[in-house]
Amino acid sequence: MHRIDGGCCLAIAFFSALAVAPCTALGQAASAEPASLTQPRRTEPALKVPPSAEQMGDALVAHQRYQAAIEAYKSGPRNSGALWNKMGIAYQMMFNQTEALRCYQVAIKLEPHNSHVLNNLGTLYDAEKRYGDAEHMYRRALAVEPKSALVEKNLGTALLAQHKYKKGWEAYQAAMAIDPHIFETDPGLRVDNPATVEERGAMNYYMARGCVRAGMNDRAIEYLRMALSEGFTNPKKLV
Repeated sequence: MHRIDGGCCLAIAFFSALAVAPCTALGQAASAEPASLTQPRRTEPALKVPPSAEQMGDALVAHQRYQAAIEAYKSGPRNSGALWNKMGIAYQMMFNQTEALRCYQVAIKLEPHNSHVLNNLGTLYDAEKRYGDAEHMYRRALAVEPKSALVEKNLGTALLAQHKYKKGWEAYQAAMAIDPHIFETDPGLRVDNPATVEERGAMNYYMARGCVRAGMNDRAIEYLRMALSEGFTNPKKLV
């Protein structure tokens, strides 16, 4: 928060006059002073700036009041790609994929190079098992924002879902190179694990490999155990 510091000072001549004035004169001067100057001045209350539509919507989303958040966003500028994107997220949180898609499509028309919207479109396509379309959106997002660990992670999951294991692993490596903790916690929307046991096993196996290379041996053992529990026992068949 920017803060402006200011102050004032009395003229040196004024202080000099007080110092040499007799006590009686000083008392007379004080008693003759207008009351409006001796009493504390009233200050007008500062006008409160109402929150914007985006701020109200964000606060409602934080309390998981998604429908109310959508109504708040709708009261904002209709030409804001950011607001349409946030409406899409709120709809997606309510599992209304149709409305979420509509909002994201409007957002991307307004802001074709918004990496957040491109990523969110990818997550919708992932949810619909349209993995090729999801991959395309993630790659478009990375073309705009190459250093996004979240998008790299989502891309890796979409690739694994298409059985592109080597490329998926490379995307996971890229994600961890940007943010070593991306698989523990990350902001924004993310995609779920691939649906089949084979895909989940492959993902966990590659996660174990990634953790070993990152020096996180304890986590590598956890991922390897999950891979084995899902019946993943033959890494050689991965291509």
